Amino acid sequence: MKSFISTIKNIWKIKELRERILFTLLILLVYRFGTYVLLPGVNRAVLEAATSSSAPTDILSMINAFAGGAFNRAAFFALGIMPYITASIIVQLLGFAVPYFQKLQQKEGESGRKKLTQITRLLTLAITLVQGGAYLSWIKSQGAIDPNIPESIFWISNVIILSSGTIFAMWLGEKITDRGIGNGISLLIMIGIIATLPQAFIFEFTSQMAAGGLLIFVIEIAALFAITMVCVLIVQGIRKIPIQFAKRMVGRSSNIPIQGARDYIPIKVAAAGVMPIIFAQALMFLPSTVSQYFMGETTSSTGFLAQLTDISSFPYNAVYFILVVVFTYVYTALLVNPKQYAEYLKRQNAFIPGIKPGKPTQDFIDAVTTRVTLPGSIFLGLIAILPAVVTLFGVNQLFAYFFGGTSLLIIVGVVLDTLQQIESYLLMRKYDGLVKSGKIKGRSSSMQTIGSDL
Repeated sequence: MKSFISTIKNIWKIKELRERILFTLLILLVYRFGTYVLLPGVNRAVLEAATSSSAPTDILSMINAFAGGAFNRAAFFALGIMPYITASIIVQLLGFAVPYFQKLQQKEGESGRKKLTQITRLLTLAITLVQGGAYLSWIKSQGAIDPNIPESIFWISNVIILSSGTIFAMWLGEKITDRGIGNGISLLIMIGIIATLPQAFIFEFTSQMAAGGLLIFVIEIAALFAITMVCVLIVQGIRKIPIQFAKRMVGRSSNIPIQGARDYIPIKVAAAGVMPIIFAQALMFLPSTVSQYFMGETTSSTGFLAQLTDISSFPYNAVYFILVVVFTYVYTALLVNPKQYAEYLKRQNAFIPGIKPGKPTQDFIDAVTTRVTLPGSIFLGLIAILPAVVTLFGVNQLFAYFFGGTSLLIIVGVVLDTLQQIESYLLMRKYDGLVKSGKIKGRSSSMQTIGSDL
């Protein structure tokens, strides 16, 4: 406890770090405030009555969890940041299929990234307009529109407000990234998820106590702790590819052979981090949007499309698992470029022992990355569908969101990233880190050592 208090004091002593933490907390407070600002023309009492009786396995409940409860409250940030995530998916996929986007991603450096960011923002706006219309259709289906307001004014004004809310949330996330601590977009998603944790915990506790199952509740907490620890191990797990430097230039002297000068390339088991889960989850929102537009209020409770909106159904979890595995490989391919590694090693006069420079090195790194990514992707897929599994053992759906799946992975990944950034500030000022030995490895550390220069 004394060490923990000392660490907090050290964090507060660093002016820049203190300002970044306070700025992040302020932005998160603004975001949470926006999740309680009601859209004009919505009858909150009617909407609360309708959502309170909705099935907990409905896909809309998952959207509401990501939005921190704003979805069911018809708030300013009802759509949250998910339209931006969907736009990011589309842009990432276009980077594989369209030469123009490939050029922007791989060859044009900072200017290319700026163009991609601008394209993503415009696409986010277009997606928000579509999803905003679907969301208002859902509100209308619940009978929660104030009859005293003309319907045309209600639709036009609220589509604009919902779009503004998503763009504003995206701007808040970018400000956190630039002037705060951690990845802003991920933090906004995490804070929305954590907002529902106390309610889920209390509801599960009271339910088990009413049934006389205190021991069952303790077992659930122990299982949750164990699963969290496994997630931390997988997120931080790496496969080290050893490299050796043949010789280096020292000052103005000639090349001096350095015997035993070794380093390594860290290939993470889950190099893609939480992004495949977010991407897959965003795509799983599409069936509900389609059903709103093309099937209207009388959507049948049977059929494949209906099952894709039920997070407890087998088709939903099968598709979800496959998407997570696929996106893990896709996003890892974007992060880990074997060709760039091979070229870097060649420029630095370094090599992997037993592997020839050039194309053989590239192929070796690619093969190792593929093999390491396979168990990582399967693990991410299994964790993603774990909430549906634990509900079969009697765990309440609301609490199951945190028992595994998207919520747990996002929380673990974002917390590790944030702690890693805080620790870097502490170490730069020659303070002790957050742990007694070693260092915290967030997702950003996947390009450490030689990869940091790529």
